[in-house]
Amino acid sequence: MRKPIHSEYSVYDYMALVIVVSFLGFCLENIWMLFSSGVIDNRNMNFPFLIGYGFAVLFIYMVLGVPQKNNLGPFFIACFFIVSVGEILLGYAVEKFCGIYYWDYTDLPMHLTRYTSFFTSIGFSAVITVFFYRFFTPLMNYFKLHENNKVHVVCVALLSVLVMDFFFSFGYMHSNQAMNLSWVLHFPAKGSCLDLEIIPKA
Repeated sequence: MRKPIHSEYSVYDYMALVIVVSFLGFCLENIWMLFSSGVIDNRNMNFPFLIGYGFAVLFIYMVLGVPQKNNLGPFFIACFFIVSVGEILLGYAVEKFCGIYYWDYTDLPMHLTRYTSFFTSIGFSAVITVFFYRFFTPLMNYFKLHENNKVHVVCVALLSVLVMDFFFSFGYMHSNQAMNLSWVLHFPAKGSCLDLEIIPKA
């Protein structure tokens, strides 16, 4: 793996990375929900971003760098362990802090605790590996090329909103010992209309 040159990109480039990946994480989870349950929802946040994905990808870059063609296997394996351990730690932390099961893989085969499983870790690690190998460097170079003061302000403002949303949402879940669901969009059988369900707050 090519070790990261941490001076290669600015802090604003990393902010942009976190923001974009947070949005992609929101989309990824809802794609999973759509195919597994026939619904999409707000994923317990008020804005369509899951900041944990953004910081997880930034952490992987800082630790592992960018994979090259000759070491995709070791990079994938390292991601597998990072994903597995990260899911277990986050799952138990939310369970302890909020008194809820944030997600539950006990119905999946080869699960280790309710918070991670062999096949979900394989899937996440594959997505992460492809992202780093194919898209990370072009994306970061794009951020670097278009960096200016206006972009800096947008990055700081948007990331601040994401951080505040994270703490607000988890504060709500801690106080109410319940998920922070605001809406659920149901995708019914073919020929039926979409059903948007608004969830009243406690």
